[in-house]
Amino acid sequence: MTRTAIWGSGAAIVAAWCMLAPAYAQTDASQAPAMHCADLVGLTLPGADLKIDKAEAMSPAPPNTVKIQPPLPATVSVPLPAYCRIDGSFERRTGVGGRAYAFGIAVALPDKWNGRFLYQGGGGLNGTVNPPLGAAAAGDIPALARGFAVVSTDSGHKGAVFDPSFFADQQATLNFADASVRKVARVAKAIVARYYGKPAAHSYFAGCSTGGREGMLASERDPGDFDGIVTGDPAMNTGHSNLGLAWFNHAFTQIAPKDASGKPEPAKAFSPREQQLVVDAIVKSCDAADGVADGMIFNAKQCHFDPAALQCKGAKDDNCLAAPQVEALKTAFAGPKNSRGATSYPAFPYDAGITLKGFIPGILASGGHGPVNQPFYETISVDQIADRVDSDATERLTNTSRWTNLGSFFGHGGKILYYHGWSDPWFSPLDTLDYYQRMAASSGGMDKVRAQSSRFFAVPGMGHCRGGPALDDFDLLSAVVDWVEHGKAPDYVVATGTAFPKRSRPLCAWPLHAQYKGSGDPNDAANFTCQN
Repeated sequence: MTRTAIWGSGAAIVAAWCMLAPAYAQTDASQAPAMHCADLVGLTLPGADLKIDKAEAMSPAPPNTVKIQPPLPATVSVPLPAYCRIDGSFERRTGVGGRAYAFGIAVALPDKWNGRFLYQGGGGLNGTVNPPLGAAAAGDIPALARGFAVVSTDSGHKGAVFDPSFFADQQATLNFADASVRKVARVAKAIVARYYGKPAAHSYFAGCSTGGREGMLASERDPGDFDGIVTGDPAMNTGHSNLGLAWFNHAFTQIAPKDASGKPEPAKAFSPREQQLVVDAIVKSCDAADGVADGMIFNAKQCHFDPAALQCKGAKDDNCLAAPQVEALKTAFAGPKNSRGATSYPAFPYDAGITLKGFIPGILASGGHGPVNQPFYETISVDQIADRVDSDATERLTNTSRWTNLGSFFGHGGKILYYHGWSDPWFSPLDTLDYYQRMAASSGGMDKVRAQSSRFFAVPGMGHCRGGPALDDFDLLSAVVDWVEHGKAPDYVVATGTAFPKRSRPLCAWPLHAQYKGSGDPNDAANFTCQN
């Protein structure tokens, strides 16, 4: 099926149901289905080759029994309601090399629907249909538990999270880079309209990483499809972010020890003791600028850490760094510049989570080794890599960091919230902040955009989408719904996290940060204000 056909059919189906249904005023009252779950098997949509393989009535699930993203262990901590889950596909075809392609989708349709639709963003290179729960930036209560209808998708191909083999197929590449969100959204909205007898009153999107890029994609290229978007740590500029990691890796490779085969090991350029020395010095230098020393750097604008403070005055020991290590830190964190002195990718900020261990290690601990990078760069040409990235057609189409005019999206009342972990080791939060500022300048100016349409939230200590010495549990989904439906712009959201039990803190909309009032329990968000 062509892109034009699916665009037209999805829009036509939803429009038809809009004409048939009476005007619907959004409330939190629940809407019962207009048909039985089992009857969705065999459902057809005009102009779409939809095939629903399974429609299963799901019983309510107790807390901590449903995994958010198998095989990862995290579970939904609240009860899930009864709902109808459908699994199906559309746009089935045979592609390059005889490989089968299709959009795989899963749609969760709650028995008590709140009238809202949520598109759940993907991750990595997609390829898997994750459970349709809508957990991204939703705090402890995912969208399904609130009564949203939720769709998830593999974006048109099957494969492991970083399996790039689908790029051999033109249509699969186009779907991942550009078309998947619009195609899936319009088919899923049509299914929702058929099941409940009326279309969704409001449509939302939430995702992080690739899901963050997909949210930007929707706001930039299909501005009428969603009312509210939450986009986190977006993989919006991966060619240049990989260059940023390569630069970081190269700086560490110059001082790294070598393995038995003679290959440098940049992740060992700093011993665990030296890594801790660095992060302790960063925290000591920057932590208290928000009014309280607690291991988190909320006033990032006043963080002016200089690695030179750690340079040994005499012989090298465990309490200082050698001069080459100091220079490597300065070079790596500053980001790459081309031969003309222009920045090719932004700096990475000094933050408390840069030595994070675990599934996605902090950038200092990893030595700049990203998910798809080669393991080390003994030599590097910023100009050559940047030229190759800028001339790559797939990169150009996939990249969402360049288009900045969101006038049409904002014009119909659309709202978009950006967030980024300040210790993200793969994508610099300064790149997302730079986009936010450029977007605002192109869409009416920062004052207007911030007041009416979009805000950015920095998450101190947080790694890529989650984790780290951070308060990484926060609810931006409620914030965007309140802004869309009630006109209430989010000045802050309250964040908590397992890294600091019994601690809460406001995440303030940029350029503000959480500042301690000077009295009261510093673990209580109520004792902080948002200041510039």
